[in-house]
Amino acid sequence: MKRNDQITTIKRIWKRVKRYRPAILLSLFSAAVSVAASLYLPVLTGQAVDQIAGPVQVSFPALFLILLRMGAAALIMAAFQWIMNICNNRIAFNVVKDIREEAFRKLQVLPLSYIDSHPHGDMVSRIIADADQFSDGLLMGFTQFFTSLLTIAGTLVIMVWINPMIALVVILITPLSLFAAGFIAKRTFHMFQKQSEERGRQTALINEVIEGQKVVQAFSREKEILSEFDGINERLEKDSLDATFYSSLTNPVTRFVNALVYAGVGVAGAFSAIRGALSVGSLVSFLSYANQYTKPFNEISGVVTELQNAIACAGRLLELIDSPAEKPDPAKPLSPSFHETGSVSFEKVCFSYVEDKPLIEDFSLEASEGMRIAIVGPTGSGKTTLINLLMRFYDPVNGRICLNGIDTRDMARQDLRASFGMVLQETWLKKGTIRENITMGKPDATDEEVVRAAKASHAHSFILRLKDGYDTVIGSDGGSLSLGQKQLLCISRVMLALPPMLILDEATSSIDTRTERKIQDAFTEMMKGRTSFIVAHRLSTIQSADRILVMNEGHIVEQGTHEQLLLKNGFYAKLYNSQWA
Repeated sequence: MKRNDQITTIKRIWKRVKRYRPAILLSLFSAAVSVAASLYLPVLTGQAVDQIAGPVQVSFPALFLILLRMGAAALIMAAFQWIMNICNNRIAFNVVKDIREEAFRKLQVLPLSYIDSHPHGDMVSRIIADADQFSDGLLMGFTQFFTSLLTIAGTLVIMVWINPMIALVVILITPLSLFAAGFIAKRTFHMFQKQSEERGRQTALINEVIEGQKVVQAFSREKEILSEFDGINERLEKDSLDATFYSSLTNPVTRFVNALVYAGVGVAGAFSAIRGALSVGSLVSFLSYANQYTKPFNEISGVVTELQNAIACAGRLLELIDSPAEKPDPAKPLSPSFHETGSVSFEKVCFSYVEDKPLIEDFSLEASEGMRIAIVGPTGSGKTTLINLLMRFYDPVNGRICLNGIDTRDMARQDLRASFGMVLQETWLKKGTIRENITMGKPDATDEEVVRAAKASHAHSFILRLKDGYDTVIGSDGGSLSLGQKQLLCISRVMLALPPMLILDEATSSIDTRTERKIQDAFTEMMKGRTSFIVAHRLSTIQSADRILVMNEGHIVEQGTHEQLLLKNGFYAKLYNSQWA
C-alpha cells in the first residue's frame, strides 16, 4: 500500500469514527481531566519533599493536607481513566462492527464472478482476522494516543514554567525519539501488509482442506497439502518475525533517547539546586515531569506500530467493500404475469468468463410455455453456463434473455428467481431443522404440505428414521446425511414450492437407480404444464423431453426429439451410443 493509499484509508476510517462524536468528546474530556490529575501529582510530591527537607523542618499538618490532595488526585485520575476506557472501547468496537457489517452486506451483492475468482478463505480472513487486528490497533490508538499527546503538551508547559533552561534541554533531545519512531514505522508498514496477505492465504487453504478433506484423503494428497501449508506457514512466520522484530526496535530506541533526556534533566537540575535556583522539591517535581514527558513517546511509538498493522488490515477490508457490486435492479422493474407457466427465449446470446476466451456465441432458443427442454453435451460445452445466465447469476455480454417477452435485465432478480425452482448437482443446505430446509422457498407451508412434498420426493421414509424426524437439526454440510439424502431434501424443497418453471441440473446425480426412477415419475408429474430445463449427462433420463439441445463448445450443434436426433446419427447419437457401448 502506497503512502497516498494509507492517507486515503485513514480518512475513510475517520469518517466512520466521526459517527460517534459524543463518545469521542467524552473520551477527550476524560483524558484531559485524567492527565491534569496526573500532572498535579508531581507538584504535590515536590511540595511534600520540601516539607521534609530538613530534620527539624517537618510540618506534619501541611504534609497531611498534601497527602489528602494526592489521594484525591489519584482517585480522580483513576475514575476518568475508567470512563475514557469505556468510551474508547465503545468507539473501537462499534467502528469495527460497522465495517464488518458493511463488508458482509457487500458479500450479499457481490457478483458471482467475484466469488468464483477469489479464495473463500481469504474473504473469511478479511472479515474475521483482519477486522480483529484493526479493532486492536484502533483501541490502542484511542486509549493511548489522546492521553500521550495531552501529557506531552501539559508537562512541556509546566517544565517551561518551572525552569525554562532545563526545559530547553528536554526539548532539544526529544526530537531524536520522534525521528527514530517515524523512521522505523515507515519501514514496517509493508511488512504488516505482507503478514495480513499471507494470513489470508493460510486461512483460504485451511478452509479449502477442511471442506474437501474426503477428497484429499481419497487421492492421498496429504503430503502435498502439508507441503503447501508448510510453505505458506514459513512465509507467514518470516513476515511476522520481520514485522515484529523491526517494529520492536521502536521501543528500546525511544527508551534510550528518553534515558538521555532524564539524565540531562538530572545533571542540569542538580547544578541549579546547588546554586539555589531550584529547591529540592522542585527538582523532584521536574524529574517526575521529565519522566512523564518522555514516557508518552514510548507509548506513541507502540501505537504507531500497531496502527500500521491496523491500517494494513483496514485496507484489505475496504478493498473488499470497494469491490464493484452486481448491477442493481432497474428503478421500475417489470414483472412477468404467469397463468401457470412461462415462455423463455435466448436471442443471439454471447458470453465468456474470460474476455479473450468466448464460451457461448450467437446462441438463440425459443422455449414455449410448458415445454420440457433437455440440454446435453460434453463437459465444458456450456450447459450449466446457460442456467447461470437464465437465473442472472451472470449477464450475457451480448444479446438478451426474455421471460414472457420481458428482458430479464428489466426484472427484479428476486421476481426472476422466484419464478424458477432449481435442483442442482451441488446441494445446498442451511444450519437448521429438516423442516426449515424444506420450507426455505415456502416458509408458511403447513406440516401436511411438507410431508406431502417429502413423500413425493421419496425423502419421507429416511426422514422418519432420523432421531427427531422433521425436527432433526443438521449443519450446512448435512451432517451424517448421504449425498443422495441431501439431494432428496433439495428436491423436496422444489416439490413444496411448485414454481411456474423448473431447472433440473443433474438433479438425480447422487441417487440410486431405483429411487431415481421413482423420482423421475414424480418430476414428470410436476413438469406437466411447466416450462422445464433439464441438464443431464445420463441421456436415458431425458428421452421424453419435448426438445433436446445438443451443445458443444458453446454452440447448439443439434436439436430435436430423442428419436429425431438418433435418426440423424450425428453428435447426439454418438453421445447416446457411447453410454451403452
